[in-house]
Amino acid sequence: MALTVSTTRRRLKEGKLAVGFGVHHLRTVAAPVIAAATGHDWLFIDGEHGAFTIQEMTQLCIAALPTGVTPIVRVCANAIDEATRALDNGAMGIVLPHVDTPEQAKRIADALHYPPMGHRSWGGPPAVYGYQPPGTAEAQAAINAEILTVVMLESPEAIRNADAIAAVPGVDVLFIGTSDLTAEMGISGQIGHPKVVEAYQAAADACRKHGKVLGMGGVYDEEHASRYVKMGARFVLTGSDHSYIVTGATQRSQFFERLAG
Repeated sequence: MALTVSTTRRRLKEGKLAVGFGVHHLRTVAAPVIAAATGHDWLFIDGEHGAFTIQEMTQLCIAALPTGVTPIVRVCANAIDEATRALDNGAMGIVLPHVDTPEQAKRIADALHYPPMGHRSWGGPPAVYGYQPPGTAEAQAAINAEILTVVMLESPEAIRNADAIAAVPGVDVLFIGTSDLTAEMGISGQIGHPKVVEAYQAAADACRKHGKVLGMGGVYDEEHASRYVKMGARFVLTGSDHSYIVTGATQRSQFFERLAG
């Protein structure tokens, strides 16, 4: 059986925007279908802040595979074991938060790739091949080339090390966690602050230099999102299930309240 194609990786390779649908609360297999129906390219299954079990994460991943929406899982910092289990069971990308140094980035890249790129263990027929892979060596090389390794820059140290992190083989995306970055900078929530603009510029320059992709999270308003996308952000989290529901539901309830006068 053919390997599932990552539409997100292909969009990024072409320099196109790839937008993510964040999942904190949804648990049913309808989640990736809803993401596809609303024009999203990847599903951001948040195992860092969402209350997911590994079972729930992987069921969402497997459900996403036939939809064309790329299942990507964020695990907690340093949770390499959870990341590799997610990959074995349908994830096509992993987001690791709080990556501050190139040494941390290298450890992550090594863990998420099969030899000779890294040291990931073969767990048998993977979901991304419909459990019918070709020979092991062929399957491992193909999977290495298909998954996305995303490291989050969320501190001034990480921004200072952006160039060195971007230089690490096997790292695909430098994803700025803007909320935590502003908190670490002592300017919590000020996503348009000059220090944040400088941080995005430093990460964008590093990505261009090393052929990597700039990612953006925590920026959802038109003014600042437009600025950072123009600076080069292409792997973009556009919102999450709770924010979408609260925003949409509030608009509808206010609409009907206005009708009543």
